[in-house]
Amino acid sequence: MLGRRNLAAALGALAVLTASSVYAQSPAKSHLFRIQETNTLRVGTTGDYNPMSFRDPATNELQGHQIDIARLLAKDLGVEVKFIPTDWKTLVSGITSDQFDIVLTGTSMSVARAKVVAFAQPWGYNAFVPLVRKADAAKYKGWDDLNQPKVTVGYNLGTTFEQFVQQELPKATPRRVESPARDWQELITGRVDITVTSLIEAAFLTKEYPQLTTLFADKPRNSIPMAFITAIDDPIWLNFVNNWITLRKASGFFDEIATKWRIALP
Repeated sequence: MLGRRNLAAALGALAVLTASSVYAQSPAKSHLFRIQETNTLRVGTTGDYNPMSFRDPATNELQGHQIDIARLLAKDLGVEVKFIPTDWKTLVSGITSDQFDIVLTGTSMSVARAKVVAFAQPWGYNAFVPLVRKADAAKYKGWDDLNQPKVTVGYNLGTTFEQFVQQELPKATPRRVESPARDWQELITGRVDITVTSLIEAAFLTKEYPQLTTLFADKPRNSIPMAFITAIDDPIWLNFVNNWITLRKASGFFDEIATKWRIALP
């Protein structure tokens, strides 16, 4: 683990080393240099994914694992952080249209997204599980029981859950949910039979709503890397973010923040 003094020196030199890297890209076009010039890091986040990114009901302030990461990234850059609200179906377009410099909201990698945006090195891994009302849990003995026309599956548009349901549960009846509504709200109200969610979110939801339970937690599917999103045409900024992640992993920060937010990753 890096000592605090060594870490500070490494972070201080990181921007200089990144700036001197040889790229075909013009430095003037990089988000890294614009962030430093404007003294602002623009972060796209959904605010609807507890414990990743959510609003404190008492204060309406953003909190969560990814929010803490955003604040530390801005601090290490020596700039202010500006959170820009977005939703799952517009995350990618927000990056491609330069509405924000980075997405920090608990995104996972996918081939579809990777065609148009860049992913930083993974900070962790996740997997998918079904979420169901406890009263109905006994109906389902395995994943195959979910892949039936009589089973209505809810998912939010623009998420990797949408792609998973379409590919892995093609016989089920889909119910597409538009943000800011969430699929698990449809489950609680009885408008869907199940939703597919991450192990991270399932752990929170089953504590917050005791009427819900996770199915097949010992057999999750779609183990998938979780990573921050940046612009596909900005290798200078991506290189900085990757190096920052490496340094902060070495400092123990990612382990500390996982403990803080009670996140157990597979």
